[in-house]
Amino acid sequence: MQAPMISVPLKATNEIDWIQPLKNYIRTTYGDDPERYAEECATLNRLRQDMRGAGKDSAAGRDLLYRYYGQLELLDLRFPVDENHIKISFTWFDAFTHKPTSQYSLAYEKASIIFNISAVLSCHAAHQNRSEDSGLKTAYHSFQASAGMFTYINENFLHAPSTDLSRETVKTLIQIMLAQGQEVFLEKQIADGKKVGLLAKLASQAGYLYSQALEGTQENVNKAIFEKVWLLVVQIKANYMASLAQYYQALADDDANSHGVAISRLQVAETTSKDANRLANSFPGNVPANSNFTTETGTALIEINRRHLTNVQEKLAELTKDNDYIYHQTIPAEAALTVVPKLPAAKAIPVSELYAGQDIQRITGPDIFQKIVPMAVTESASLYDEEKAKLVRAETERVETANSEMAASLDYLRLPGALQVIKGGFDQELSGGDDFRGWCDDLAGHTAPMTIFNSLRSSKEAIIAILDKSSKQLDMEESVCEKMRSKYEGEWTQQPSSRLTSTLRNDIRNYREALEEAARSDNQLYSKICQHEVDFDEMRSAGELGESDVLFQKALIQVGGRSRSAASPSSREGNLLDDDFDDGKKSVAEQIAKVEDILKKLNLIKRERSQVLKDLKEKAHNDDISHVLILNKKSISNYESQLFQAELEKFRPHQSRLLSANHKQSSLMKELTATFNDLLQDKRVRAEQSKYENITRQRSSVMSKYKRVHQEFLDLQTGLESAKRWYEEMKDTVNSLDKNVETFVNNRRSEGAQLLNQIEQDRASNASGHADRERERLRGLMERMSMDPSTSPSSSKPPRGYGSTSPSTRYPSQNITGHLPPLRHRQLLRSQGGPQFQPLPMEEDIILNNSHLRGWILIVMFPKLPLLMEDIIQPCIHATPHNLYRHHRPRLNSHDHLRLTKLTSHAPLHQRKPNSRNLNIHIRLWHHNNQANSNMFLLDMFLLHLHQDHRLWDHNKHSTTLAAPHQGRLIMVMATILHIHVAPHNRARVILGLD
Repeated sequence: MQAPMISVPLKATNEIDWIQPLKNYIRTTYGDDPERYAEECATLNRLRQDMRGAGKDSAAGRDLLYRYYGQLELLDLRFPVDENHIKISFTWFDAFTHKPTSQYSLAYEKASIIFNISAVLSCHAAHQNRSEDSGLKTAYHSFQASAGMFTYINENFLHAPSTDLSRETVKTLIQIMLAQGQEVFLEKQIADGKKVGLLAKLASQAGYLYSQALEGTQENVNKAIFEKVWLLVVQIKANYMASLAQYYQALADDDANSHGVAISRLQVAETTSKDANRLANSFPGNVPANSNFTTETGTALIEINRRHLTNVQEKLAELTKDNDYIYHQTIPAEAALTVVPKLPAAKAIPVSELYAGQDIQRITGPDIFQKIVPMAVTESASLYDEEKAKLVRAETERVETANSEMAASLDYLRLPGALQVIKGGFDQELSGGDDFRGWCDDLAGHTAPMTIFNSLRSSKEAIIAILDKSSKQLDMEESVCEKMRSKYEGEWTQQPSSRLTSTLRNDIRNYREALEEAARSDNQLYSKICQHEVDFDEMRSAGELGESDVLFQKALIQVGGRSRSAASPSSREGNLLDDDFDDGKKSVAEQIAKVEDILKKLNLIKRERSQVLKDLKEKAHNDDISHVLILNKKSISNYESQLFQAELEKFRPHQSRLLSANHKQSSLMKELTATFNDLLQDKRVRAEQSKYENITRQRSSVMSKYKRVHQEFLDLQTGLESAKRWYEEMKDTVNSLDKNVETFVNNRRSEGAQLLNQIEQDRASNASGHADRERERLRGLMERMSMDPSTSPSSSKPPRGYGSTSPSTRYPSQNITGHLPPLRHRQLLRSQGGPQFQPLPMEEDIILNNSHLRGWILIVMFPKLPLLMEDIIQPCIHATPHNLYRHHRPRLNSHDHLRLTKLTSHAPLHQRKPNSRNLNIHIRLWHHNNQANSNMFLLDMFLLHLHQDHRLWDHNKHSTTLAAPHQGRLIMVMATILHIHVAPHNRARVILGLD
């Protein structure tokens, strides 16, 4: 069971509004739009709300309070919160008496927050399980931190508006917190089994602290501020710790053979322990809620004191018995005993160290109102940043100076290159190095210039071929146009091609000139390729095969710097490292080893110095003393420079390391210079140096040559790539020109074809009068047509008069426009031997051959379309339907078109069976008018119904309507379809109707 601890109750507060007062001040003082800071104001208001609900025994509650307090400190830099500026009434209730106190001072708000932070720390410590190391350490730190926060209140808030913040009350709380921290530390040492002398000193200090707190506690109890149980606990622990100190000191005296003194101390310990036990037994069972004690507090105090009293009494009896029987030492009086020494182990932790080892910026969060123009703290932080920057710049300059001095000294001594020459001769100079290998690899990684040049030639030839094709097309089109103009003379109104092709021909000519200019540039490229082609091929081959060093050595030999025998290391004289001199001096190998050792040390110093400088810059960049400036803002103006110097001391170790590195470098450089100069005085070394210089000159010559070759290659690559892009662009341009030429030629051909068609139509229009006369002639012919059944087939008499014919059935007639009166339908009789026609006054005779037709009679009359009957009928006589469709096309005038598209009959009439129902022939006629508007005439004919018995059929009439433009108005033309009724004995009536 662990000893109970006193924890301070928290102050309560009413809700306030930060938002509107802050907005008003921003508007009136800073002249800014307060809505820009609406979120910041709401954040501060929310922080205060969160603070009001902070838990009293947790680290989270402590952080909420400290976050709000930190923002108040930052707020105080920008906003004066008092009765005269930002007027907000802060109401807090006394933690002990619960009396409310209201003030307009921000200091009162901050003091109350600090008080609650201390209270939360004390509660957090009191509720820890101290039987565990983590809990014990947390309690120890929290009690000390609580004492530190109370100390901050006493030092910074002098005029307390409430009793809980008064100096006397806060001082008493500090003593109690430190005493409890000392007690916790003592518990840890007892658990760890430390020496009794140390435990006595720690217990003596704890008893002393409790005794000091006793007076203040008694006074606050008398004033009804503290609960009476607090006084009991302080009294009990003061006696308990005093007894514990005497007990452990008695054990220490006994170990030191001061048995009488030990017995006297145990007697004092027994007396004080009995007093503590008596007070513990008087502890009430029910404790006030504001005391933060539980009902188990009294029981725990009784148990702890009883156990300690038992231990004291047992030890006292043991030592008394031993002294009576063995030691017989005098037992001194209590007044003769020396005071047990004190060892403080608890101290108040300052506010600045409350979050030691943690990122305070993470706890407080970013400055909420950082967008507001910075005040004193921001200016101080900027000044500190400038001080840091000066320090870093100074150290950087020192490092750069030291590096420059080292580089200059080594360059003057030509180290480490000269050392390599002395060690291994100049075999390493036989290779071209990374630069030469890179040049060879560069050539190997690109296409040969001649290959690219040949592709350019092919591109140029293709472009020329396209231009030739375009020119030929334009020439042919112009030739055709002029031939047609010569043939049709004035009727050929197409514009001459020469007027339209000038732009295209100019483009062709310009492109040819550009190609000629490009050819001159190509010749220059070709000349350069031929000039360096051998070198290009050698370097490319060396790069592909990985033999760049071989090529370089070959070039050195060609320069004449070394013979082939000298180029071989095996033929050279002995190496300097193999020589040994007996003149008492160090050998060359020893001197070289010493120089190399110094060089290694110098390089190590350089790397270490760079790393230290890097660490210094990083530490300076991450250094932030905002929290220090916040906590010291009131007095910072008085000792700003001292504060900066103290903070800059954190960079002193880095500065010292850099300074030490510079001193080491200076010493090593002096040693290196002396050692290397001694080495260079050797005759063999000097001779080797002379050879090296000769090889260096030869190598420089070869490198210069191949550097020029590589540069020429790069220039050629650039030129060839430029030429390649030019030819690609030119090819695209020429292709576009070729498409334009083709489009132009096709358009001209289409235009010529239309013009030619127009000319032919115009020439055909001259025959239009002839067509009208033929129509009238055909009308007269139809009026005169008749058929006599009694006449023989050979008879050619004129037809009888119209009055002797039987009355004919009259077709319905129309008078659409009033200009076309209906005509009487006539009958045309045909005998079995065939029809007898009166000779017609036509240019061609109409042929109806019964022996060929065998019942097929087709008569088509259409006044607008003059065509010969034999042109339709005669091809049908000996043709099957399929042959008729594929091979026969009736002959028409040049401006008419007739096409036979479908014949549904599958056999001639005489091959069909008597019970066949019908035979249909479907003919379509198209007539294209060549005048302004082109229209299509369609005439459908359905023919020939064959009856299955021997009676004549009545005919049916079908007609179709054709519309055609005629002299600017629409004329409706009716065409009657002929129905031919055939009897079994091959007699028929043909009724012709013409409207």
